[in-house]
Amino acid sequence: MSVSDPLSDDSRTPGTLWGVGLGPGDSELVTVKAARVIGAADVVAYHCARHGRSIARSVAQPYLRDGQIEERLMYPVTTETTDHPGGYTGALEDFYAESAAVLAEHLRAGRDVALLAEGDPLFFSSYMHMHKRLAGEFRAEIIPGVTSVSASSAAIAVPLVEGEETLTVVPGTLPQARMRELFSRADAFAVMKLGRTFTRVRDALDEAGRLDEAWYVERASTDVQQVAPARDVDPAAVPYFSMIVVPGRTNNPRGEADPAPRGEVVVVGLGPGSSEWTTPEVSRELDAATDLIGYTTYLARVTPRPGQRVHASDNRVEAERADFALDLASRGARVAVVSSGDPGVFAMATAVAEVASEPRWADVPVRVVPGMTAANAVAAAVGAPLGHDFAVVSLSDRLKPWEVIADRIRHALSADLVIAIYNPGSASRAWQVPALKDILSETVDADRVMVLGRDVGGPTQSLTVTTVGEFDPSVVDMRTLLIIGSSATRVTKRAAGDLVFTPRSHPGHVRGD
Repeated sequence: MSVSDPLSDDSRTPGTLWGVGLGPGDSELVTVKAARVIGAADVVAYHCARHGRSIARSVAQPYLRDGQIEERLMYPVTTETTDHPGGYTGALEDFYAESAAVLAEHLRAGRDVALLAEGDPLFFSSYMHMHKRLAGEFRAEIIPGVTSVSASSAAIAVPLVEGEETLTVVPGTLPQARMRELFSRADAFAVMKLGRTFTRVRDALDEAGRLDEAWYVERASTDVQQVAPARDVDPAAVPYFSMIVVPGRTNNPRGEADPAPRGEVVVVGLGPGSSEWTTPEVSRELDAATDLIGYTTYLARVTPRPGQRVHASDNRVEAERADFALDLASRGARVAVVSSGDPGVFAMATAVAEVASEPRWADVPVRVVPGMTAANAVAAAVGAPLGHDFAVVSLSDRLKPWEVIADRIRHALSADLVIAIYNPGSASRAWQVPALKDILSETVDADRVMVLGRDVGGPTQSLTVTTVGEFDPSVVDMRTLLIIGSSATRVTKRAAGDLVFTPRSHPGHVRGD
């Protein structure tokens, strides 16, 4: 696509805004198209700091021609210290608006504008601020450029990612705790925007146990490029145009060699229905496992990676499943035992712990990784019915007699606790829910609030807010969780949506000094 020629009167066609990616710093890494557009443009614009020098212009210098208009867009501030009434953000907003107005004047006059951008125009670039302000009015074309991430990878001559490894790009301006979290989880990553942030980035790497895997690359691709282990870098000498690169462990010679495999069992909870409710920690454990074990329905929610072995079984063989998991781990496998919700709430963590307490499994490591519970998910879906003291009871009599279940429910009602009821009914247990209603009808008023949550977070989610008097046991199945309110639980009718909640304060209580 050719760049239009400037016209000579006010009836001219508006010009084109070109976002020109220059690559990481070496003028020879500018693409053929970028060089052509720079040379043909009527106006060449570039951002710079208060000193007036522009790295972008120096990269583009070989492709400029005589007679071009140059627009130097000078940042008013380069740190967050400013006396602007809107602070640093306000100062930049005014600067971007003023810069866009300058470029718009050229574009309306029919001049093509090449706005230079180090790296790629839409990758942490100043160009994007102009694009967002001008692309709605003028034709805008993007010429992608080689990113500094690619240049830094080339500088260390190590593949960043291979196979199924993922690459994360992290701005060094993030809070240290957030960076530590990202560094701990990422396969491979690159950290941009260093300079004054380097010390914080280095400390986050150290806390995440990744500092020894990290390379420091300064001014990648230029004739002053420097490469060094990140641990050895003097923070006081780090410029903004530098980067930290941590390749994936498949190829990273600075990474620790994988230790000899040691088997373990990790019991994880997927949450109650939505993949968004599976925690990052659980996802990491699932990815790291050699073997996945669990009830068929729960394992169907997990996408195994290539090479993982999947062992699905019926829901009534918990002890056998735990024994099988411990046996695999004793032979070096890294086993994830999968539960729905939280593995410690009426789920596999107890079964595994019970079997693991046998002397023959004493040397097999066992860990439990928590998940969101169904009770919390249902409660959140309607408001905060678990906002005060509450009890959790399973209605299943497969592992304890009904008399014990009924007695516990009566005691919880007598104590005026909110009660979350798990495992209320199934095809083979159809009588317990009607029996529960009988207990409720005998013990509490008919207007006691109840919540029925079925498949909360899943594709067939349904929520019903009702009362003990209106409660219909026939609509309850194994995928339903019940919440029985206390005498204080109430429903607030609101135009923006009803809320169910149990106040945190107890009626009649006066807090002392």
